[in-house]
Amino acid sequence: MKLKEIDRTAMQAWSPAQNHPIYLATGTSAQQLDATFSTSASLEIFEFDLSDPSLDMKSCATFSSSHRYHKLIWGPHKMDSKGDISGVLIAGGENGNIILYDPSKIIAGDKEVVIAQKDKHTGPVRALDVNIFQTNLVASGANESEIYIWDLNNFATPMTPGAKTQPPEDISCIAWNRQVQHILASASPSGRATVWDLRKNEPIIKVSDHSNRMHCSGLAWHPDVATQMVLASEDDRLPVVQMWDLRFAASPIRVLENHARGILAIAWSMADPELLLSCGKDAKILCSNPNTGEVLYELPTNTQWCFDIQWCPRNPAVLSAASFDGRISVYSIMGGSIDGLRQKQVDKLSSSFGNLDPFGTGQPLPPLQIPQQTVTQHSIVLPLKKPPKWVRRPVGASFSFGGKLVTFEHAKVQPQQGAEPQQQRQHVFISQVVTEKDFLSRSEQLQQVVQSQSFTSYCQRKIDASQTEFEKNVWSFLKVNFEDDSRGKYLELLGYRREDLGKKQIKEEKQESDFLPSAGGTFNISVSGDIDGLITRALLTGNFESAVDLCLHDNRMADAIILAIAGGQELLAQTQKKYFAKSQSKITRLITAVVMKNWKEIVESCDLKNWREALAAVLTYAKPDEFSALCDLLGARLESERDSLLQAQACLCYICAGNVEKLVACWTKAQDGSNPLSLQDLIEKVVILRKAVQLTHAMDTNTVGALLAEKMSQYANLLAAQGSIATALAFLPDNTNQPNIVQLRDRLCRAQGKPAPGQESSKSPYERQPLSKGRPGPSAGHPQMPRVQTQQYYPHGENPPPPGFIMHGNVNPNTAAPMPTSPGHMHSQLPPYPQPQRPQNGWNDPPALNRVSKKKKMPENFMPPVPITSPIMNPAGDPQSQMLQQQPSAPGPLSGQASFPQPHLAGGQPFHGVQQPLGQTGMPPSFSKPNIEGAPGAPIGNTIQHVQALPTEKITKKPIPDEHLILKTTFEDLIQRCLSSATDPQTKRKLDDASKRLEFLYDKLREQTLSPAIINGLHSIARSIETRNYSEGLSVHTHIVSTSNFSETSAFMPVLKVVLSQASKLGV
Repeated sequence: MKLKEIDRTAMQAWSPAQNHPIYLATGTSAQQLDATFSTSASLEIFEFDLSDPSLDMKSCATFSSSHRYHKLIWGPHKMDSKGDISGVLIAGGENGNIILYDPSKIIAGDKEVVIAQKDKHTGPVRALDVNIFQTNLVASGANESEIYIWDLNNFATPMTPGAKTQPPEDISCIAWNRQVQHILASASPSGRATVWDLRKNEPIIKVSDHSNRMHCSGLAWHPDVATQMVLASEDDRLPVVQMWDLRFAASPIRVLENHARGILAIAWSMADPELLLSCGKDAKILCSNPNTGEVLYELPTNTQWCFDIQWCPRNPAVLSAASFDGRISVYSIMGGSIDGLRQKQVDKLSSSFGNLDPFGTGQPLPPLQIPQQTVTQHSIVLPLKKPPKWVRRPVGASFSFGGKLVTFEHAKVQPQQGAEPQQQRQHVFISQVVTEKDFLSRSEQLQQVVQSQSFTSYCQRKIDASQTEFEKNVWSFLKVNFEDDSRGKYLELLGYRREDLGKKQIKEEKQESDFLPSAGGTFNISVSGDIDGLITRALLTGNFESAVDLCLHDNRMADAIILAIAGGQELLAQTQKKYFAKSQSKITRLITAVVMKNWKEIVESCDLKNWREALAAVLTYAKPDEFSALCDLLGARLESERDSLLQAQACLCYICAGNVEKLVACWTKAQDGSNPLSLQDLIEKVVILRKAVQLTHAMDTNTVGALLAEKMSQYANLLAAQGSIATALAFLPDNTNQPNIVQLRDRLCRAQGKPAPGQESSKSPYERQPLSKGRPGPSAGHPQMPRVQTQQYYPHGENPPPPGFIMHGNVNPNTAAPMPTSPGHMHSQLPPYPQPQRPQNGWNDPPALNRVSKKKKMPENFMPPVPITSPIMNPAGDPQSQMLQQQPSAPGPLSGQASFPQPHLAGGQPFHGVQQPLGQTGMPPSFSKPNIEGAPGAPIGNTIQHVQALPTEKITKKPIPDEHLILKTTFEDLIQRCLSSATDPQTKRKLDDASKRLEFLYDKLREQTLSPAIINGLHSIARSIETRNYSEGLSVHTHIVSTSNFSETSAFMPVLKVVLSQASKLGV
């Protein structure tokens, strides 16, 4: 993409890379005239400013010179790192002179800008180059094989690299080696290149092309490989760029043939060795990869030739090209948009005319409008095909799943002596990063405990290592789950030991026994009028209810309870209620709950400061089915309190209840879960509690709640981030559909190189499927019988059904062995019609020759078969539900009985029979007397056995969807109309067969296995049938068959075409 433009017929030179801002020096080119035929010369310096959106470059200074130039270079001699001193401009003149200019003085406007000048050469100086290692050394080349080495510190006397080459010739190019400072190369238009060693002052090798058509117009050394160089030819007969390796100097190692005409100049990028610029007489500027010969970029230029191209040393993406039309253009190889440039050119053109009125109309010219581009791609200039070296990252790092750190770096490979130079290699390193060593250690310990089932010892170690009382209580409660009498152990942890209470009770009983009254002596039964007398009378008469009421009235509670016990359960319950209603002691509500077994009252109403006592009561009295719910209720009350201590104690209730999900929620509120070790504490408790619930409660712990799934995923992610993929996979819960766990399991399995669960290879479609219930398979002594089609038996003279309706399978009539018969009980078997190798007598086949039946000699002891008493053909109402099965005459296996494979339709459905043709309501009359001898494929020998029909088996099919039911109705109605109009028996048979085969279509509609395109086409055919436009229906039919899968439509589309053709023929 073009960035800037200068209207000058000049040579060019960029300022060195150290200089900022970037300048471009231009000197009037020798042997070229502009449109004004001016003979003046000048040296100008322009500033390259990308912040200015215009195409113009700002001219900083102009120096009028008396010389025209063949070559201009800008060297960094005496330039400091800050770029304060702008170096030296070195110019090669027409008359063999070399002039040194001071660019800083030219920019400042001084008149004395020439540092030194020498005219040592013979003829014009066309070649100049500065040594990049010793910037004070400048090489120059001119006519008569003259090459001089100039020292800018001592410019008076130049040096020569050696004796002149013979025969004398012009020096068109000269270049210092980019890796070895004392190596210099020169080239001449004759095609020869010479490499000089300044330490030896002699040429060390000469390179030339054997075709003698190589006219060198450019020479450049490889920026990185010291022994490689390229030569460009300006001869139209050989427009190539040759790449030479001095170690194999017999011929070029690569030839770039991208130009159609001679090449005028080349330039090799110092920032990327894979970018080589070349411009030629074909008016192209190409950027190629010299290692492969591929053209990476073609600059959008005009039709003029470019005679000089140069890379900008400071900005590697910028280059400049000087063309013969008197213009120097600055381009970028990174692409961009040219819309802005086009608008700037138009504005510039419009402003040149101003508001003129050339036609005298009194109105100025309207502004020039640019036609809108219809295709926006033309306004976008694409960059290089591959990113240049300065854009590529030299190093990089990225973390991947599983704690892997992937880093890469570019390693320079030093080519060995005599070996082909290698490209720069990229080394990729994969390392495992572990930042949480304590976390990993504890996780491994937990996994070992789970595998070894040593939960009790693990809990004890945690109790011993606990630093807080609460942590100790939690692990103590968890440990109890793995011990016997867990409820008793829970009570002991709450501070209630049954042994201590028993000892106190024994002491009190001993003290009370000293005061008991003696059993001896007489006592008085008083029946006076006081309370005691009334109670006595009630007791003597057996009225316990009145006695209890009197005791309660006199506030003699103990006597009332004792008497109520003697009065029965109902009286006792009433007395207890009255007692609790009158009593107001501190433990009344507790006694009430204990006696009435109302534990929910204790949990809901007790003071939460006494949560231990409430939990102890639940542990002591609650039934197993209500224990967990009561513990959860108490935990929820504690968790809802504002007191953080009580909130933490709710975890103990959830541990007793075995509620993992609520334990996770409570623990998450009480603890900081951001720390990996804190999450490890929670997971340890969760894993132990899940195992305890699994052991003690015999419950399925695979069901995982949303919060637990989040924590387990977080925990597994932390493990995976530390590289413990297997451990992370082991801790993920199974049998859960939580999306985050499913996704994480899939990533972990992939990281281990294993297939994720549920993604195993699908079963083969030909794998044997198990038989459904109620249909036993073949067993010893009971071989499986085939499901025989009813239409498989045909009287002599009738044709078999068309292909697709005959049960497939190999039927060998010779496998039936004779059965022993007893007098008066003969067995007969109707021979099944075998499947022929080629279908015969179909509606589309020529009539087959009938086989003449041969009379067989009957055995002497032949008896006529038993009359058939059961129907063989299917009833017309249920044509697909009959099957024939052979019944043995005596218990025992049938050794010689043939077993037939069960036929299957498309889609794996078992084939149970075919509907009878329309109009056939029963079996043919001739079928009652079958010609057994002449039946095709009849078994040989007296193997005639009895046939008995089994009970019918109802096969239910799915209903056809309502939106597609119109298809069946339309097609069947059309077939009926055709049958009623047809008079030819063959036509009727075709329509009957079509009616049967359309069942395949209806089955596919039921299963919804047809593609939308076929469904839409069938509906179009149905609409054509309704309008009696059969030609349109046949056209739609042809389109469906030609655009759909043949295997999807082959079962029904041919017969549908027959139906449409017959309908069109009959005109129904």
